[in-house]
Amino acid sequence: MADPGAVTVIWGPVASGERRAAHTLLLRAAAELTGSPLHRIGLVHEPGGRPRLTGAAAALHVSLSHSPGARAVALAARAPVGVDIETVRPLPALALARRWLAPSDADWLGRLPAADRVRAFYWIWTQKEAVGKARGHGLAHGGLTQPLSHPPRWPPAPARTRALRALPGGTGAASAVLPTGPGPYGPHVLAVAGLGPPGTPVDLRRCDP
Repeated sequence: MADPGAVTVIWGPVASGERRAAHTLLLRAAAELTGSPLHRIGLVHEPGGRPRLTGAAAALHVSLSHSPGARAVALAARAPVGVDIETVRPLPALALARRWLAPSDADWLGRLPAADRVRAFYWIWTQKEAVGKARGHGLAHGGLTQPLSHPPRWPPAPARTRALRALPGGTGAASAVLPTGPGPYGPHVLAVAGLGPPGTPVDLRRCDP
């Protein structure tokens, strides 16, 4: 691993079989990062669904995600990580926010133009999902309650460097929303979170079919 303190995130489009493609991508990435033969690395899931590598890559913290047409994985040597990718598609963003998210999230979303709310909803949702995965409990047990700092302008300005930024609330979590296309919008929204120190660099890679 070139930078043992970094979080590696690999994502890319896939025509079908997103779940299997995510598993394959994770195993290959682990083999590359550890320098171990692929046959010496296994993948199991804990009772709560959290993926865990076995064999030569057992020391790595990992996470995976898939959505229609895309998959993503995250790997880190030093602290738990979570990743979530969502394919942008129409949904009742404000109604969902009022039902599932914190009032501050719904209020912020409601102040945005209607045309921006779907992507902004995914901006919130993917980070909360990633935090929940980093904690090993998902959205229902720690993800939805994670406070976020909403950007003062939408879309948010691109980060100067790719690194995890501390989230509010004193929860010890940090996250980043990563680019998946040119300009502020892409066909997918991709977020990564970690329980390591803020400022942890993110090594973002794209893997095409």
